[in-house]
Parts: sequence; structure tokens; C-alpha cells
Amino acid sequence: MQPATETGLIGRPLPKTPALLGIARRLIWWMAPEEGLEERSLFLAQVMTLGTWDDVMSVRAELGESVLRATLSHPPPGIFDLQSWQYWHRVFGLDSVPPLPRRKL
Repeated sequence: MQPATETGLIGRPLPKTPALLGIARRLIWWMAPEEGLEERSLFLAQVMTLGTWDDVMSVRAELGESVLRATLSHPPPGIFDLQSWQYWHRVFGLDSVPPLPRRKL
């Protein structure tokens, strides 16, 4: 499969590949893996916060780096921890790290 930047996957439902379904099964345990992939920003934020290096590399290989970058632009509130939030901003060379997204109660 071509990375997301080449196939236009940004903003579209994630493909239900065996690798992504396996990751969703482990990281979004409270829903069926197929449902987890339908919640793209949740899935990607979970990978970036709780995933292993292999999970991140699998997602990057399947979807491309731009999908991970886009997750930082429109993150779901309450998923990223401070360490992961800062790490990914540094990985992508983003000098300014905004405050963590917060849930509205």
C-alpha cells in the first residue's frame, strides 16, 4: 500500500488491514477493532501515545508520516500525555509545542 500522502488517505477512513486491526485490538480494547479504525484521530493518537515502536512503524508504513503529523494538528482531547505530546512535536521538528488539548466538561 502507498503512504497516505500518495493515495489521499488523509481525512478518509483508515484501511482495515491485518496490521492496523491488530494494533486497534490492543490499543482500543473497549471497541471492536473495526470500530477503532473508524475513529481515526482516536486510533492515531492512541498509537502515538501508547503504541510500541513497531506499532508506529507499521502505521507509518501503511499510512505515511503525514497522517501522524496531521494528528498533532487536530488531536482528540484527553489522549496525549505531556511526554508523548512533546516528543512528537520534536520528532516532526515543530519548535512551538502548544498546550495539551483538553476535554471540555
